Order: sequence, then C-alpha cells, then structure tokens
Amino acid sequence: MTEKPNYTVRKTDTEWKNELTDEQYYILRQKGTERPNTGKYNLHFENGTYYCAGCSQKLFESDSKFESHCGWPSFDKAIKDAIVYKEDRTHGMVRTEILCSQCGGHLGHVFNDGPTDTGLRYCVNSGSLDFDYGTKE
Repeated sequence: MTEKPNYTVRKTDTEWKNELTDEQYYILRQKGTERPNTGKYNLHFENGTYYCAGCSQKLFESDSKFESHCGWPSFDKAIKDAIVYKEDRTHGMVRTEILCSQCGGHLGHVFNDGPTDTGLRYCVNSGSLDFDYGTKE
C-alpha cells in the first residue's frame, strides 16, 4: 500500500473551494468526516456507479456496496487503481486512509473487518461521492 505522489487532477485551494460545496471541500480537501447516519448514500442501494465528487473518477460499483450498520456507505471492493492507500495515525489510532487516485481527495478509510469474501470494508463519506445510474465517462 503506497501513496501515489503525482495526481493527474491538480487544482489550487481557491479552485477547489469554488468548485466544491462546503461539505465536499471539508471532506475531500481537509480530510473531514460527516456525522454518522447523515450521508445521502449511506442507505442508498440503487444500481449504478459511485464517483469522486472532486474529479468524477469512477471509484465503486453498486454491486460492491453493502449495509455495514456503521453509519457511512460501505463497499467491499474498489474499482481497480481508483484508490490510493495511506497510513493514518490521527486521533490516536492507526488506520488506512483511502484517497482518490486521480485528485488525492480524502474518501474515508478501509478496514479489514468486512463480511464478504474480500474481508474489506471501505467506509466512505457520502460527501466525497457522486452517483450515476448509468455510466459517466
């Protein structure tokens, strides 16, 4: 698990602030977290694709989403090469942060306690995501 040093989508802080909502900016650019059970995609189980709200990169397919009862959208696998993994030692814990591999936006964390065959639970902030019922190119 290594961090990708050069993101293909690079913007100034001012550009990010102008393009994102306050909540998206807080989550994606300041590594914030929405309150549990408040995100619009927490209990969303429609067929489609989840994208990075910062740069529109495909991150997760709906068939990888499951109800984890943790208060945030949970997935058991990401789209290949869509995620960068980084050790996170904040808040007195050691966790694995997940970031969009295209823009470096903070998405949430991944844990090794998932209930499916992958054993993973990608715990993602709804504010870092967009959703499309079809395919978004």
